Amino acid sequence: MPESGHAWQKAFKGEPIEAAHVRLWTAGRMLHPDAPLLAHELYVAVLSSGAPVIEMTLSTAGERARITAQGQDPLPLLSTHGPAWRLIAGLSQSAGLTTDERGVWAQLGARP
Repeated sequence: MPESGHAWQKAFKGEPIEAAHVRLWTAGRMLHPDAPLLAHELYVAVLSSGAPVIEMTLSTAGERARITAQGQDPLPLLSTHGPAWRLIAGLSQSAGLTTDERGVWAQLGARP
């Protein structure tokens, strides 16, 4: 039986002030308590690349949730191996770089 879920996508300006909007937007759509902080960290990872627009995608399937932040250009190494990456890895079940290397994603499991 296929898993049902929802998906949301929104473009945010590549400006630090938008991080607060990313957290609020995420909190209004995902019930997992770590989702807003995780979305914030993913947004900031892509923001550090200088992207003028960051596309955020939230998707749910059963007990799982996936958050993706993507810019227009390939991300620098620091975006996926910098200090914030340890926090992203600690909050998620798995995380990584998108196949086109323009974004980062993280997957959350069932609520703790």
